[in-house]
Amino acid sequence: PMKLRDAPAACPSLWRCLPCPPAELRLDLVLSSGQSFRWWESSPGAWTGVLGGRVWTLRQDRDGLWYTVYGEEDEHKEEERDGCPTKAAKLDGAETDRILRDYFQLDVGLSALYREWEAADPLFCKIAEDFPGVRVLRQDPVECLFSFICTSNNHISRITAMIERLCQAFGRCLCCIDARPFHAFPSLSALTGADAEAQLRALGFGYRAKFVSGSARAIAEGFGAEGLRQLRTVPYAEARKVLCALPGVGAKVADCVCLLSLDKAEAVPVDTHVWHIARQCYGVAVGGKSLTPRAYQEIGDFFRGLWGPRAGWAQAVLFCADLRRGQ
Repeated sequence: PMKLRDAPAACPSLWRCLPCPPAELRLDLVLSSGQSFRWWESSPGAWTGVLGGRVWTLRQDRDGLWYTVYGEEDEHKEEERDGCPTKAAKLDGAETDRILRDYFQLDVGLSALYREWEAADPLFCKIAEDFPGVRVLRQDPVECLFSFICTSNNHISRITAMIERLCQAFGRCLCCIDARPFHAFPSLSALTGADAEAQLRALGFGYRAKFVSGSARAIAEGFGAEGLRQLRTVPYAEARKVLCALPGVGAKVADCVCLLSLDKAEAVPVDTHVWHIARQCYGVAVGGKSLTPRAYQEIGDFFRGLWGPRAGWAQAVLFCADLRRGQ
């Protein structure tokens, strides 16, 4: 049995451990490479963020993923500061294990996939050495969609700040840690208010304000949050088509949402970086000086042919490597 001294230092509450070697998951690579924008390195090697309406801190060692959860406190309203609960309520350990396993898709064996991709692609082989453990998150579809609507013509630090402002303005406060408030991602209904667009503009969302409020309304009046989640069960092409009908959602945002929240592992988001990589490193002959819809489709099809049914996962490794080198 685990002795308390085996737990990481500075225990805010009980730490639990999921067996998981770094070859299967590298938190530092996955949580900072533009898949989700709700995690920050709160101390060296520790990542704090919001997942499923709870605040978590994660860290890892050679064979385990350690985590602790800060819960909500419903009873003691008098203990609130700045509208934020201050005490943690316990969640069942089996349930928190399940939430994390689902979020990191730990049932998918990543090392075996890396070996397949390395066998199929010498270039992947070269890159993978320095970037093990890059896996695809399985996020809430509402959070994923609205986060990626904010990514157009934007970079990670700015997107992260925008999403933080979005959550502070429209999401409920979950808890305060070291005087820092943490908010849940806004519900769909919170984003459909009559003045949502004006509020978003005031928060610096620019032209994206119209897309966020417009998509929120379109979903609320159409298939709803549950309908969005149900896209997990339909074929990739169909899910993509439904998403592309929403305001501010083009092929790339749709593919990000398909890959990162709707279980479409074959979705390959193509941005200008991936387009250049496809042309320069892989010699994909796509015409034109810009990324046309046809070129977009051809590049995705090329990578699906090369890497197989989880092509989007392989692309995430390349994207992470490209991002790190760019930094």
